[in-house]
Amino acid sequence: MNLPYYQILFTRQIPEMQGHWDGALWQQAESLSVGCFRPEGSDHRPQTQCKLLYDDRNIYGIFRVEDRYVRCAHTQFQSDVWKDSCVEFFVQPKEGLGYFNFEFNCGGALLASYVTNPERVEGWLKQSAPLMPDDDGQIRRFASQPPVVDPEIVQPLVWTLEFSIPFTLLEKYAGPLGTIKDQTWRANFYKCGNATSHPHWVSWAPLSYRNFHDPSSFGQLVFE
Repeated sequence: MNLPYYQILFTRQIPEMQGHWDGALWQQAESLSVGCFRPEGSDHRPQTQCKLLYDDRNIYGIFRVEDRYVRCAHTQFQSDVWKDSCVEFFVQPKEGLGYFNFEFNCGGALLASYVTNPERVEGWLKQSAPLMPDDDGQIRRFASQPPVVDPEIVQPLVWTLEFSIPFTLLEKYAGPLGTIKDQTWRANFYKCGNATSHPHWVSWAPLSYRNFHDPSSFGQLVFE
């Protein structure tokens, strides 16, 4: 399986967290396509893209989704946001160690943990550490949709989700990261909507089966 890679550019300007996909800052970053659709999904094919940047303190990202059947019902930290119209960033800073799953619904609610053993035991991950509420407070984001979208919006809709994650937060769980420049991390990006009227499962790097928690499928992130 050929796994993709993405080069993350360094920025001296901090993103405004206003969801400006075509703004001057984000125009500098290449976009990647979250376009590997699982056959278990419906015929809905949302066009999903993501861009990343970084500086000395944070990694920044922005998703843009051309969607339909948009729904958002979960508003609390660590709630089941994957049931809503949702985008996800899974990242493994150190090869062979744990990875983070950052899952955002279109209203900005977050589900996140540090996973050290993704094997399933009665449907649950075998070993993971959920992020804490104070961690949630450190992850800045902008969601273009309100916290609750109900009833579902069936018409075509473009929405964005922008985020900022401090390296110090990653180090809290993964250990010291050192100088980020020239490092290569592993990652995957996802779009889903399990409890929408048209469920779907989409990834950046292709999956051998329908499992987002498969670090062997992660592509490469290269910090320029």
